[in-house]
Amino acid sequence: MNFYGISFLFPYALLLLAIYPICLYFCKEKSQSIYFSNMVMLKSATKNQGYILKVLRFLVFFFLVIALANPVKKDELILNENTGYEISLILDTSGSMLENNKFSIAKEILTDFIQKRETDRLALSVFADFAYVAVPLTYDKTTFTYLLNLLEVGIAGQRQTALYEALYLSSNLFKKSKSKNKVAILLTDGMDNANTIPIEVAISVAKKYGIRVYTVGIGNRGDFDPVSLKQIADATKGKFYEATSKDELKKIYKQIDTLGKSTIKTDQLVKKTYLYQYPLDVAIGLLFMLLLINRKNS
Repeated sequence: MNFYGISFLFPYALLLLAIYPICLYFCKEKSQSIYFSNMVMLKSATKNQGYILKVLRFLVFFFLVIALANPVKKDELILNENTGYEISLILDTSGSMLENNKFSIAKEILTDFIQKRETDRLALSVFADFAYVAVPLTYDKTTFTYLLNLLEVGIAGQRQTALYEALYLSSNLFKKSKSKNKVAILLTDGMDNANTIPIEVAISVAKKYGIRVYTVGIGNRGDFDPVSLKQIADATKGKFYEATSKDELKKIYKQIDTLGKSTIKTDQLVKKTYLYQYPLDVAIGLLFMLLLINRKNS
């Protein structure tokens, strides 16, 4: 039984309301009869007061039964969004990204991409001389965007490009993930020269956790290694893109944004608010009124 989002924990208690009219008929109070010479006048004087007492008695009983039925309001709380991808964004922060304002353009396009992925969990890894996770997988887009805007070229060094290490590190973020759709988007304007992690190892870990890797080479063709980027994308069933301008980079992320949606396990809670005290308080208040009226008339 549900009324405007309010249900009763013990709905069968409401059947007691049917007892009230039965008791009124069969359980009449016995009292001594007193005869007056003018009964018409007496009945007229007490008629209104009698109605008030009857209404008060019924209301006391009614609210006591409602309290006994224990009304409860249930609110379902969804802690996580229930659809979406799990996406790891991997961003090159080496010194070469300062050329032609590539880093600022990349951050601008990434910020727009993040806002469009409303139901996704996102992570952010950066790399240059070394790689590290800037933001682990999260639904908190506000904090994610704030931290992305704080990033600057050189935050992980400037001279080298630990591209394979970044892919390896980012892939490990999905170690405990149960999502069926895991994606990594790797953007770089260079080629791996840090030699910390072999490309085969980085690809192996990405494949192990079922991650589809989209690689994006930004800048002139000679700046990045299309062979390695395509190798990573092909091995993980992703796709390799090249962008020589801001407009091309926008189109690439727009195309990647057309990815479908998948179900992610959600955490749901049902919050119960017990409301029995409200009808109980009303019944007690009406009972006091009834007692005061009876005392006044006694």
